[in-house]
Amino acid sequence: MTNLINGLFALELGLLLTHEMDAVRHKEWKMFLFLKDLPENTAYLVFTLPHILLYALVLFFLLLNNIVILYIVDIFLIFHLFLHFLFRKHPNNQLTGFWSLAIINSAGIIAAVHLILMVIES
Repeated sequence: MTNLINGLFALELGLLLTHEMDAVRHKEWKMFLFLKDLPENTAYLVFTLPHILLYALVLFFLLLNNIVILYIVDIFLIFHLFLHFLFRKHPNNQLTGFWSLAIINSAGIIAAVHLILMVIES
């Protein structure tokens, strides 16, 4: 079961990173209250720069084999799916196409399955 659990986590992390690339493409920052009125280039930088730190932290804790990061990423992706559901009708939401929704929904669902399997295995 460990290979299945590891494979699910790798897939959900890949989906998360792909979603963030898609979010930049669709200018997701326009949905954020504090970013939407900034000049385009400034909003892009303010939106993307924190992702470098977040990605580095996730990778750092994964390299340390810290299992807590797996739970954090799972919970984040489930919460993230819920947020996208709440904001699905937001006027600046451009993440409404099939591919964008497939990435977001798959990441959240796989994270939930991964979390359940980790709890069962522990």
